[in-house]
Amino acid sequence: MSAPIQNSDSIIPDSRFSAEVLTKEEKRKYRRHIQLPEIGEAGQLKLKAARVLVVGAGGLGCPVLQYLAAAGVGTLGIVDADVVDESNLHRQILYGPADVGRSKAETAAAVVARLNPLIGTEVHAVRLDMGNVRALVGAYDVVVDGTDNFATRYLLNDACVLLGRPLVSGAIYKFEGQVSVFNFEGGPTYRCLFPVPPGAAEAPNCSATGVLGVLPGVVGTAQATETLKVLLGLGEVLSGRLWLFDALTFATRTLRFARRPEQAALYLGTADPAAYAELCQPVLPTLTAAALRRELAGPAAPLLLDVREPHEYAAGHLSGAVSLPLSQLEARAAEVPATGPVVVYCQGGTRSVRAVALLQEGLGLRNLRSLDGGIQGFGEG
Repeated sequence: MSAPIQNSDSIIPDSRFSAEVLTKEEKRKYRRHIQLPEIGEAGQLKLKAARVLVVGAGGLGCPVLQYLAAAGVGTLGIVDADVVDESNLHRQILYGPADVGRSKAETAAAVVARLNPLIGTEVHAVRLDMGNVRALVGAYDVVVDGTDNFATRYLLNDACVLLGRPLVSGAIYKFEGQVSVFNFEGGPTYRCLFPVPPGAAEAPNCSATGVLGVLPGVVGTAQATETLKVLLGLGEVLSGRLWLFDALTFATRTLRFARRPEQAALYLGTADPAAYAELCQPVLPTLTAAALRRELAGPAAPLLLDVREPHEYAAGHLSGAVSLPLSQLEARAAEVPATGPVVVYCQGGTRSVRAVALLQEGLGLRNLRSLDGGIQGFGEG
C-alpha cells in the first residue's frame, strides 16, 4: 500500500460501477471502442481498471485529461500546484475566464468529472518533489508527463525507473513538439535519450518564449494515444523512438534511440536530493517568508518586485511591491535597480525563479533574490 499523499482529494464514481463488469450505460458510452476487435469489452474493462497519473494540468495535461476521461480510464490522478492564469487560456482548454486564480488541479478534476461522471479523479494540488514523488508515482499504473521544466522531468523519470512505471513524455517549444514513452517493458529511459541536463540558458519555457496555442493540443493528444496503447497493449508503442512535430511545415520525424544501461541505472534511490533542485538552473539566491518578514521589519527593507500578471497584482500584493510582469520583463528589464536588495516574488515561487535567472543572465544583476513559495507561501507563514 502506498503512503498517503497530503493535500489530495478524490472524486470517485458511484460504487455500482464495478471494475469487473461494464454497465449498460458504459456499454452504450464506449460502444465505438467495443466495436473494435482490438479493444472489445475486455479492453474497455482494462481501461476502467486503469489508474493514470497526469503530472501538470497545463497545455499538455488538458487534452490528455479530456481524451483519457472520454476513453473511460477508470481513475485519473492530477498533479499541479499552480493556479489558472489569464495567459494560460489560449492553450489550456479546460479553463475559462471565470477560472482565473483557481487551482488548476481542482478545476481540471471538476471539468473532467462533468465530461465523464463514470470515472474517478484524484486531486493532488501539490508541487512534485523528492518528498512525495514515490507515493504519487507508486499509486498509479502509468505516468504522463505534462510538465514544463527539466528538473521535474528527470525526477519523474527516476521515480518511474525505480518503481517500474511507464512514462509517457511530451514537450513543446514555440511551434515544435515531441513525444516518447520511457521505461516501457525495460525500454530506454529519459536519461538514455538526454543523459546530460541542459544549462539554464538552454532550458526555455513558454513564459519566456511563447508557444502556438494549438500545439499542446496536438502533442497532448499524441500522449493520450500512447497512454491508451500502453494500457491496452496495442500497436507499436513509442518506446526507443522520439516523435517530432513541426507545426509550421506539418513535417514529422521519428528518431530512434537505444537503452543506455549506465544511464538507465540512475534513479531516485541513488540521487542527491539537492541535484533536482539545482538541475538546469543557475545558482539562484532565495529567501524564506520568515526571512523576508524580518528584513521588511528591519532598517534596510528590500524592494519587492511582483512578477505576476497585472490582474493578479490588482487582486492583492505585498505592501509596497512594484508590478513588473514576467511577460514584460525583457522589455522592461532596465527598470530593475542594479543596486540595493531586491526580492522577486510570484504566486508560488516558479515565475520568480525564472525572472531572477533572466535578469542574472541578461543584465548580470547580483542583488536579486527569489521568495520561496511566493506570495502564497508568505501568506501561509
